[in-house]
Amino acid sequence: MANEVKKLRVTYRTSFIGVKADQKDTIRRLGFTRLGQTVEHPDTPAIRGMIHKVRHLVTVTEVSE
Repeated sequence: MANEVKKLRVTYRTSFIGVKADQKDTIRRLGFTRLGQTVEHPDTPAIRGMIHKVRHLVTVTEVSE
């Protein structure tokens, strides 16, 4: 399968209390509503950039379908 879509499984691990407002917004835009939650996103440059911005708050695993 040449067009296999890769996904990123992102888990929200550390509270955003005390971080900048733009990082809080990024956590919300990634789809997180509570600590410990896991969401999946397609592996795109935009999502990678968002994850990079909050890399100290999340853990990332690559998933292939």
